[in-house]
Amino acid sequence: MGVSEIVKQNKIKKGIIWHEKPALLTIIIEENKAKIQLDIDGGNDCSSQHQALSTLASHMLGLKQPVDIFESIYQDHPVIGELVSRQAGLRIYQSATPFEALNWAIIGQQISLSAAISIRRRFIQAVGIQHSSGLLCYPNYKQVMQCSQHNLRQCGFSVGKANALLNVCQLIDSGVLELNIPEGENGVKRLTDSLLAIKGIGMWTVNYALLRGFNYLDGSLHGDVAVRRNLQYLLSQKEKVSAEQAEKWLAGFSPWKALVGAHLWQQQSSSGY
Repeated sequence: MGVSEIVKQNKIKKGIIWHEKPALLTIIIEENKAKIQLDIDGGNDCSSQHQALSTLASHMLGLKQPVDIFESIYQDHPVIGELVSRQAGLRIYQSATPFEALNWAIIGQQISLSAAISIRRRFIQAVGIQHSSGLLCYPNYKQVMQCSQHNLRQCGFSVGKANALLNVCQLIDSGVLELNIPEGENGVKRLTDSLLAIKGIGMWTVNYALLRGFNYLDGSLHGDVAVRRNLQYLLSQKEKVSAEQAEKWLAGFSPWKALVGAHLWQQQSSSGY
């Protein structure tokens, strides 16, 4: 519905908060190059922030993901080789911020994609600040902190999800939780442990947030229904693939488990089954 972002052909328009101001980020992809534009309400000159803007766009487009290494390793694999070759260059697009990715993961827990999208839309409409272009900017934690549990419940959040999101915001504000992009497995483990300590956040939520907000490609998506369904198709298996079977199968592709999961997702949309 174009509430906060519009993807049309080779152009992405997205409302974001940039240094506490509403901004419209535009990315246009032409001839393997991405042109970036940022329109900030208030007339701020962002020319001095070129590097930060370039970093943001590279992050969102998944350009930090070393998919060429992955493809060179698995393009001849007996099970996924043909899939990887057919979908060469596949990257996992990222949310603009780790907070947005975690927010989206909390919303999407144990409900259908269409239901999650509906809740997300109502959430943005209720909390987001409007940019002069008309698009709403995805709320940051400071804006969400102004919400009550009741406000979030009206958007469609369950009590558990509302409390989890509000706790995340409070922990970020107090400095206890830092949603920095972790470096190395120790950093990932520390962040994972911190998130799992929050009531209402489980391993699926953490893995999905890492995948969509931190460019982390080794999270296991064995709990995802679509991953298991598409794995069943890939393996030509009559019986459904259990979460345990999917977890064991994906473990053999570490440190690329999440990227393999993304190829399984894409397999459904590209094959049309």
